Amino acid sequence: MGTTLTIPPARLEPASRAQETGSPGPWIYRPWIDLLIGCGGWSAPLLLLAFYAASSHTHAWTVAFYFLALLFNYPHFMATVYRAYHTQTEFAKYRIFTVHVAVLLALAGFVAHVWYPLLPWIFTLYICWSPWHYTGQNFGLLMMFARRAGVSPTRGERLGLRLSFVASYILLMLSFHTGSSGDALVLSLGLPAKITFPARAVLALFFLVASTWSLASLARRSSLRAVIAPITLAATQFLWFLLPVLIELFSGREVPQTRYSSGILAVLHSTQYLWITSYYQEREARAAGKTNWRFSRYLFTLVAGGIALFIPGPWIASRVFHTDFAASFLTFTALVNIHHFVLDGALWKLRDSRIAALLLNTRDKTTDSGAAAQSFFLIATRWLAGPATLARALRIATVAILFAWAAIDQLHFYWSSKADSLVALQHAAKLNPDDSTVQMRLAKAEMSAGLWDASLAALQHAAEVNPGNLSLQSAYVRGLIENGRDAAAYEQYQKILERWPRDADSLINYGLLAHRLGHDEEAVDNWQRAVDADPSQFYAQLYLAQALGQRGEMQAAARHYRAYLQIVAAHRAEHVKETSSVLAALVKVADADAAGNRASDAMQGYAAAVSFAGKAGDKTMQSLALVHLADLQEKQGDTAAAAQSYQRAVTLDASLFDPRSAASDWLNYGQFLRRQGQPERLVFVCFLRAEELLQAKPGEELTAIVQERAESERRLGRAAAAARSQRDSAAKEAIALPASSFRSKS
Repeated sequence: MGTTLTIPPARLEPASRAQETGSPGPWIYRPWIDLLIGCGGWSAPLLLLAFYAASSHTHAWTVAFYFLALLFNYPHFMATVYRAYHTQTEFAKYRIFTVHVAVLLALAGFVAHVWYPLLPWIFTLYICWSPWHYTGQNFGLLMMFARRAGVSPTRGERLGLRLSFVASYILLMLSFHTGSSGDALVLSLGLPAKITFPARAVLALFFLVASTWSLASLARRSSLRAVIAPITLAATQFLWFLLPVLIELFSGREVPQTRYSSGILAVLHSTQYLWITSYYQEREARAAGKTNWRFSRYLFTLVAGGIALFIPGPWIASRVFHTDFAASFLTFTALVNIHHFVLDGALWKLRDSRIAALLLNTRDKTTDSGAAAQSFFLIATRWLAGPATLARALRIATVAILFAWAAIDQLHFYWSSKADSLVALQHAAKLNPDDSTVQMRLAKAEMSAGLWDASLAALQHAAEVNPGNLSLQSAYVRGLIENGRDAAAYEQYQKILERWPRDADSLINYGLLAHRLGHDEEAVDNWQRAVDADPSQFYAQLYLAQALGQRGEMQAAARHYRAYLQIVAAHRAEHVKETSSVLAALVKVADADAAGNRASDAMQGYAAAVSFAGKAGDKTMQSLALVHLADLQEKQGDTAAAAQSYQRAVTLDASLFDPRSAASDWLNYGQFLRRQGQPERLVFVCFLRAEELLQAKPGEELTAIVQERAESERRLGRAAAAARSQRDSAAKEAIALPASSFRSKS
């Protein structure tokens, strides 16, 4: 990756060189302009303004920033193109960049339009390269100002400054690549914070120490006036790179990669770039005897050229080939930036004597022979820029079309950014229906307005224009499910999994649909595939465990319940609302341990479930865990403990509005009392209470309870009537039986 305005130590000019050439001083235009724009002195207030505007006036700032790109970002790219292509000498000198690299990037753009998975790689390269490009420009300008002021940094000073700037870039990259990415188009290395945090702290300290030492050393050998520009540029580098990371480290707020690298920072960099290129182009024109050079004409050319670079391409690709405008725009943006980085790194080298002559006020020791053959492209370009009437008419028409196109593009963006306005989004969709971003926002607005069919149609169109975007396909299938079209969603998931066979989320949802449609074997198969693809998918582990449990495969189910519990334990904050599922999993695992003769593990599992349910206030699950615990305690011969567990369960049931669960617990307790030889009247009362609870809900459970009650009543004979009349006091007596009433078999 090239940097801008780099200068090797071997070619540094002595301090007296500027005096020999009659240098007018260190400034490019005026001190205040150079410090504010060229050195980034206005970074702090503009960054604060951008933060405030983005937080409190989101829509207005978004629209304003998009317009600023038209005035600053796009022209700054055109400035490099203008510099490299407007003369045969420059075009030929950098042919590998002006032709070969451009063709390769154009080919990459074509591939990205037909194979969407390439776009995140291209976009990530652009996002990660941008800060390096900014760093190179800041460092190059620092060196330029130092030399213009007659201060030649020593090898040690230059190395200290360069390494400090490189450290600031690495620091920012570590922030970008810590943890998972929050942007689907920005790939992250997923570095652990425990490693990157100390590394970033060391790099930040190194930047401060190295840059401070180098600048202080420069100041001691010159004056504060001579190093004010380098100091400002070092402060700008701090604001652009270190400050956001320090805020992240101390506040926990992540650095947004795309908004930071391609946001307000890009505007600041672009204005800085236009500031230096306009100076260079004017001096070059004056040196060539062109006295009619005007900044306004130059800027107008750059604006028109910038529009040509960024706007027509995505619109043409979208409307003619029906590709996704949003993806096409990002592809063009990334590739134009990458070409700019490569070309810019080759163009702006202070080791080039002609560039040094114009930027450092030194003598140019090279001559332009002008012997290079002129290409057809440059001949045509010169004719188009010439005084011919037809050429002038073509220029006017082209510029008019470009500015009209830009106006349409701005209007489209304005309407598409009004996410809460159905009418505005409909206007944006009419201008360009093949824009997935607009279609997704339109779908949401139409859903809010109750236009379900229109919303689903918008989701479908968004998925169709970009079939390679998994998030769009998933959004469409979710829309089908929300509209009750399960069969269509089932078929759509089949298509998704043909393209993304290991996407865990799709496999989980496909399994749920298969289960809902009665394809249970297929559901289990897909959940197993989801677990194989990503074992950390807790829903897949839970659904698979439940399905295996229903098939009677208790031990297999327990393995997945355990995996689910381990995931929850490792990410407690993310699963605070899953108490019931966690408790059910604890009970199921304990059941499997009990069935596998691992009584000790089962006891611990039931106890954990009882304790957790009590803390969570889930009395239903606490009661269930107690009954399962009681059953195991009885099998282990600890009947006294089993009785206490049953009694706690039926006592909890009294405060619940779950008659089915309460009836089951009374039935189980009555059967337990019979097995333990307790008075038959107490057994009868338990069965009677269970029958009363389910009296309004006839079914198999009630039938079984009635049979138990009738058998107990026959055993009681005439005493049954008295027990029935005293059932409330007898029920209290049953659940208050002391532990001494039960004989332990252990």
